[in-house]
Amino acid sequence: FLGLCNNFAYVVMLSAAHDILKNQESANSTASTSATLAVDFQVGNSSNSSRYDCNPVSTAAVLLADIVPTLIIKLLAPFVIHKMAYSIRVLFCAIMAASSFLLVSFSSAVWMSILVIFASISSGLGELSFLALTVFFSDVLGGWGSGTGGAGVAGALLYSGLTQAGLLPRVTLLIMLVVPFSDGQTSGLLTFTEKLHIIKGLLKFVFPLALVYFAEYFINQGLMELLYFPKFFLSHAEQYRRYQTLYQVGVLVSRSSLCCVKIRKLWVLSLLQVVNAVLLLFAVGYQFLPSAWVVFIIILYEGLLGGAAYVNTFYFISKESEDREREFSMAAASVGDSVGIALAGLAAFPVHTYFCSL
Repeated sequence: FLGLCNNFAYVVMLSAAHDILKNQESANSTASTSATLAVDFQVGNSSNSSRYDCNPVSTAAVLLADIVPTLIIKLLAPFVIHKMAYSIRVLFCAIMAASSFLLVSFSSAVWMSILVIFASISSGLGELSFLALTVFFSDVLGGWGSGTGGAGVAGALLYSGLTQAGLLPRVTLLIMLVVPFSDGQTSGLLTFTEKLHIIKGLLKFVFPLALVYFAEYFINQGLMELLYFPKFFLSHAEQYRRYQTLYQVGVLVSRSSLCCVKIRKLWVLSLLQVVNAVLLLFAVGYQFLPSAWVVFIIILYEGLLGGAAYVNTFYFISKESEDREREFSMAAASVGDSVGIALAGLAAFPVHTYFCSL
């Protein structure tokens, strides 16, 4: 439940990225307030001559706003966060997540939608805190991994389902407010030098994790929006939501697999994910995939790889770290996925610009 609640807001913001930007586009191009409310997120991009039906701003903008605060927190917090009680951190995370739903749902300009940073702050601080907390309990890492995977499915599926049922995305985000509020032993203090030494030893885990997340989020926020099939029975926005949901299903399955299978060769997962990214990049450029059904399968597989990389990385860190170092190691290594995601967001901008100019 902690894993689900912690990642829920972050996932919903990424699932809503296409709608968030579409809403701002319609708001900026429509003089009448009533007309803007009527089309709320659902207007087509009729002024766009690109064959990719592009938003003027890449969904990577939402991704960067959703990940940069997390990255900053994960880089700095492990060195000082031990001075703040876990209970205070959890309360702060809940307030930040709720704030993100409120502020984004009532936003009317792109810059206001960047207030998804509150979801990022909540998710980033919560993730490093709960990962560190797992070291004080027996066999809970699998539960945390499964919960964070469940957040992906619940967030993406609920958002897609409620909007598909006819609710405005603004109303859907407000309904999500219910989630953030559902809600002994200590290790010896480490010196700054000791922490730097531990980080050096963690690089063999951090690099593969960063690479796998770079590849998958380059797909999710750089390519997914461009993998549009006009003759498919789903609209562009609906296709994007299905992609996000299937990705999260794959993540849920693989993050819940720790009790059944453990994968030590993390680089294999990273390289397979890079192959996925290259394949879909060429698919966007040359449009050789026959149907969205093929993309659905690839996206599901992508989620399986990403989830497996995450849960196995932290499992082996917890097993191979010394008792005194384990709490810090679990928190510090969580920066790996955020580094990869942030770099993917930066890489997605020129790709979006290039393809949308065709």
